[in-house]
Amino acid sequence: MNPVRPQLLVIGLDGYDPALAERFMAEGRMPHLQQLLTRSARFTLEHGEDRYSGLSWEHVSTGQGPELSGRWSAVDFDPRRYTVTQVATRSPPFVAGLSARTVVFDAPYFDLAQAPSVRGLVNWGAHDPGVAAQASPPALAAEIEARFGPYAAQRFIYGFTWPDPALTREAGVALTRAVEQRAAVARWLLRERCPDWDLAFLVVSEFHSVIEPLWHGVDEGHPLHHHPSAPAARAGIESVYAAADALIGQLAADFPEATLAAFAMHGMGRNAADVPAMLLLPELLLRDFFGSALFCPPSAWRAADPVPLAPGERWEQVVRAHFRHSGAPGFIKHLGAALRGRHLPQPRATQATHDPEAGASLDWMPATQYARYWPQMEVFALPSFYDGRLRVNLRKREAQGRVSLHRYPEVLAQVRALLQACLDPATGKPAVASLEITPGDPLQRGQSEADLRIVWAGSPTALHHPRHGTLGPVPWRRNGGHTGGAGVAFFAGAGIKAGDYGCHSSMDIVPTLCALLGDKPTRAVSGRSLLHTGFIAPQTRLAETVAGV
Repeated sequence: MNPVRPQLLVIGLDGYDPALAERFMAEGRMPHLQQLLTRSARFTLEHGEDRYSGLSWEHVSTGQGPELSGRWSAVDFDPRRYTVTQVATRSPPFVAGLSARTVVFDAPYFDLAQAPSVRGLVNWGAHDPGVAAQASPPALAAEIEARFGPYAAQRFIYGFTWPDPALTREAGVALTRAVEQRAAVARWLLRERCPDWDLAFLVVSEFHSVIEPLWHGVDEGHPLHHHPSAPAARAGIESVYAAADALIGQLAADFPEATLAAFAMHGMGRNAADVPAMLLLPELLLRDFFGSALFCPPSAWRAADPVPLAPGERWEQVVRAHFRHSGAPGFIKHLGAALRGRHLPQPRATQATHDPEAGASLDWMPATQYARYWPQMEVFALPSFYDGRLRVNLRKREAQGRVSLHRYPEVLAQVRALLQACLDPATGKPAVASLEITPGDPLQRGQSEADLRIVWAGSPTALHHPRHGTLGPVPWRRNGGHTGGAGVAFFAGAGIKAGDYGCHSSMDIVPTLCALLGDKPTRAVSGRSLLHTGFIAPQTRLAETVAGV
């Protein structure tokens, strides 16, 4: 006779920063989490370079990191058409092959269509949901909206608020209300609508939605910390963290017999990538190859630190207004010795930048303005959210490849030297922290892979190069990002021995959840179970359930 499987309540903390939470706990703002930690087995999580893929929640929901999934970025490049698209997950959830009765609520990149036995709702208020909106049973979405109303912070999932103090305050209020609404939906779903569950998996995304636009409120060294919106930004983050603390406390009290697991794959911090990856890097490569400038910011920006935006102005619109095209008056040519006889080709107005059938458009991102020139270039910058990604225009791989396999190392060496010469004008220090060439056969690169990956140093809003001069400065976009320290996981429940169990891979979370359920996934998963650390007492019912896993 099989032992009774205990309930496992899993709370994903999307965009949660452990260091910031520690500060708030010390200030008495998160009493429920502070109390829970005293009876928890605690783990530090290291996500490594995989965090820069932007696919942390795909790694959780599918159980597979890039080495298994082949997905190294959320952006796919089509080497036949020179188009880019942000692609949803294609992989089934890790629970699809488990026997555990599962209820999911708003886990990003969790494709309910590929897990027909799972009940729940996804893409409700998730930050970067990674899937289409789905519910199982289908009527559940309408039922939740009828009871609890539409998601309370839809406008601020990707809010851009820092130029406007009033809008920043509104964002904090709306996202706090959304956490409270999320708690109400989760409690109803797990206690009343679907109470017969073995695994409940819900994710709190408001941490992510509030930190990316409001980080300047809690970062005293941030260039925007003295902006008039900063006090409202800090208040908004504090309020969201307090509401999430209450959510954790309510669920822990509702299900006292359940084993509770909560985790964040990595910490958060100051944004380091938006301006350099989305604009400055492609502009640098264009200038280096053609000796011409496509982006020409106004001279007034050079005197501002940081570059201001007025309330109501949108970053994408302001930046796009300062692009020039080769037929436009004032287009700058012949910037230096880099021209080497090349001329910027006339852009083709009909050229597509994405495949609408493959996924979401990235046309809003300035980097796509350069796509019309990619076929003529030797190396170009792919649109990216978290780092810099360069693709060599390689023969026998790209449809109009210009670089032979023999010259591939030479071209990479040249672009490395180009980037290593760049300084951040604000600090006078190198703008690049690290450059990583992707290992393996370049002819076998997948559509989500780059040839060279860049991690930026600090938060450059301008680049200075000895030959190409100063590019920028450019206004801030998101001021928070995926640059924080390690993530965290904690487990509490009967038989779990409280304490600090050291640092482990973030990819160990899914195997640990499966082991706690006494179940084995039918597909390969990344990482290994943390049960080997001994955080579960061997004489407990839970340990008997997972014996042999």
